[in-house]
Amino acid sequence: MNTQGTSAHRGRWMSVSIVGALLIGILVGRTLLPGVLQATEPYEKLKTFSEVLAIVERDYVEETKSVDLIHGAIRGMLATLDPHSGYMPSDIYKEAQVETKGKFGGVGIQIGIRDKKLTVVAPIEDTPADRAGIQALDHISKVDGETTKDMTLLDAVHRMRGPQGTKVTLTVIREGVDEEIVVNLIRDEITIQSVRGRMLDDDIGYLRITQFQEQTANDQKKVLSELKEKGMKSLIIDLRNNPGGLLSAAVGATEQFIPPGKLVVSIKNRQGKRDEYHANAGDPLTNIPIIVLVNAGSASGSEILAGALQDWGRAVIVGTQTFGKGSVQTMLPLSDGSGLRLTTAKYFTPDDRSIHGTGITPNIKVEGVPVLPHPEAENVGKPKAPSITEEKADVDETSEEKEQRLIDKDVYIQKAIELLKTWDVFRAITPHT
Repeated sequence: MNTQGTSAHRGRWMSVSIVGALLIGILVGRTLLPGVLQATEPYEKLKTFSEVLAIVERDYVEETKSVDLIHGAIRGMLATLDPHSGYMPSDIYKEAQVETKGKFGGVGIQIGIRDKKLTVVAPIEDTPADRAGIQALDHISKVDGETTKDMTLLDAVHRMRGPQGTKVTLTVIREGVDEEIVVNLIRDEITIQSVRGRMLDDDIGYLRITQFQEQTANDQKKVLSELKEKGMKSLIIDLRNNPGGLLSAAVGATEQFIPPGKLVVSIKNRQGKRDEYHANAGDPLTNIPIIVLVNAGSASGSEILAGALQDWGRAVIVGTQTFGKGSVQTMLPLSDGSGLRLTTAKYFTPDDRSIHGTGITPNIKVEGVPVLPHPEAENVGKPKAPSITEEKADVDETSEEKEQRLIDKDVYIQKAIELLKTWDVFRAITPHT
C-alpha cells in the first residue's frame, strides 16, 4: 500500500472544505433573499455533500477536478426531477438560446423522453433527419454507438449538434420493425421557416406551422392576409410534426383564430398560482371553417393551439393522438454563464384539460402514412437510387408542382379537404358562449 502524499491529502482536504463551506454559506445565504425558500434544514445535507466531495478528491483512484464533480452533482440533482429539466454548461446554454431564433447546427430532430426512452418528437422539415426518414416516436437507442439509456435529454441534444459537414450515427428502434435501424447523418445548418401557406382548390387555404419561434405569429399574420386576399373561404392548419417552441409564439398564433378576450391557455405552478393568456389580436379570423391536422409529432405549442381551437369550437381536429407534452420549461441563467432548464408549471386548455402525458384527442381520427415496411426501413438513411420517373420529375417539376403532387397524395390533407367541402361536420360543433 502506498502511504505517500499525506501532506497533499491534507491540502486537498482543506481546499475541499473551503469549497464546501463556501457552497453552504452561499446557499444558506440565499434563504434570506425574498422569494427563496426560507427553510434551512435541507441545506444541512450539504455537509454530507462536502464530505463526499472531500473523500472523492482524496481517495479516488484518478485525479479529479472539483468543478467537474460539482457540475456532475448538479446534473444528478436535476435528473431526479423530470426528463425536461437539466443543467446546461455555458456552451449548451448558448445553443439553447440560439435555437429559438430558428437557426442552428445539427441534424434536425426534436427529441423528448417517452416511457423513459429517448424519443423523436418530430423531425424538422427538409433537414438531414427528415430526408433520412426519421419518424415521430422513433426510439433513439444509441448516438455514435453510445447507449442513450442513462443519457440526459440535454446531453443527447448536445451530442447531436455539431459543425456543418460532420457525421453522427443514430441507432433507431421503430415500432413494427424487428431490427435496429442505423442511420448515418451529416450535420447541416438548420434554418427553420416556421410558417408558410398556399391556396388549394375550392378556395381552401393551407397554413403550415413547423415550429413556434419568435417571428412565428408575425409571419403567420402575413400569410393569412395573403390567403384572404386570394379569396380564402376555409382553412387547413397543419401542425403535424410541430414539436412546439415558445409559449408566447404559440399564444400569438392561436389568438389569430378566436375572438378577443377568450382564454387561450392557462399556466399553473406548484403553488397553484394560475396565469391566464387571453386572445388579444386585432381582426382575428373567426368567420371561416377550420380543420387542424395533428399527429404523434404534434407537441407542446401545437397542443396549445389545437386544444384552444377545439375547446372553443373553432376547429375540427383531424389526425392521430398528439404527443402529450404539457409542461412549461423556464430557462434560468446562472452567474457563471451556465443555466438551468427547469420545469416550472403545467399548462391547461380553456376547458381546464391537462394534456401532459395524454395529448389532444382528434375529433376525427385518420391514420396517416403507415410505418415503413421492413425492407425499406433497412435503407433509412442510405441514398436511394432514383427511378427514371423520379429523375425526370426532379428536372421538370417546379417547386409548386412538386408541393401539389405531395398534397394530392397526403391522406390527412385530402381528408381535410373532403370535410371542408361537406360543411356537415361544422354543424355538429357548438361554440362556447
